[in-house]
Amino acid sequence: MRVLAIVLIVLGVLALSYQGFTYITRDTVVDAGPVQVTADRERFVWIPPVVGIVAVGAGAVMLLAGSRRTDI
Repeated sequence: MRVLAIVLIVLGVLALSYQGFTYITRDTVVDAGPVQVTADRERFVWIPPVVGIVAVGAGAVMLLAGSRRTDI
């Protein structure tokens, strides 16, 4: 549980700092028989800041809940 909490905190901080990522797709522009023309297009995926805040908060709650747990 502690490892998951730390992973959530790290991913939340990364989401807050980068706020998105880009990737490249290859699209076919023209397909005329034996001739094919493709184009590489760059796409951007925006990650809302609230996602990072929720991830950091959930990780912090998990860390605090794990440390307060008492074994009977």
